Amino acid sequence: MKKAHTIQNNHAQNACQRENKQARVAQNQVQNHAQNQAKTYRPNVAAIILSSHYPNVCEFFLGEREDMSGVWQFPQGGIDEGEEPAEALFRELEEEIGTNEIEILAQYPQWLSYDFPPHVLEKMYPFCGQTQLYFLVQLKPQAQINLKTPHQEFVRYDFVRYDEVLRRINYFKKDIYTKVLQYFKDEGYF
Repeated sequence: MKKAHTIQNNHAQNACQRENKQARVAQNQVQNHAQNQAKTYRPNVAAIILSSHYPNVCEFFLGEREDMSGVWQFPQGGIDEGEEPAEALFRELEEEIGTNEIEILAQYPQWLSYDFPPHVLEKMYPFCGQTQLYFLVQLKPQAQINLKTPHQEFVRYDFVRYDEVLRRINYFKKDIYTKVLQYFKDEGYF
């Protein structure tokens, strides 16, 4: 009888501990949500650019940032007031890579947010991060990339294979890039 009572007490303690842990997790989620609501994110579009050789060759455009040596990323940029995301996409590509000769293949189904690392926060004030809408696009055969634009963002670019993208990009964007690339891969684009 004593053994059965001890087992019941252990089960009750374990159940209580699980409930306490679940309550702590829920409380943390509420706090994180509240903190995110107080943060200001810059609305932004990002372009995953496939070369004009797609689908025969699957290569992705990556640019090395002009203001941060060794930092590679997809083209991206802010959405101006009153501008639709697709309009911002075409404008940003013209500003950053000198051409908007692209075909939109797909759009990620939701906005994704990330926080800036400390060394970027001051430059991007009053924003603490960006909320982005990702587009999968293909360069048209006649597109000519020209990085020497009035709003130069990149000093050089490269077309790389799928597995090379995640090796080259900046650490604070890796989770989002992984998620978006996996989505388009699962959708059958590459």
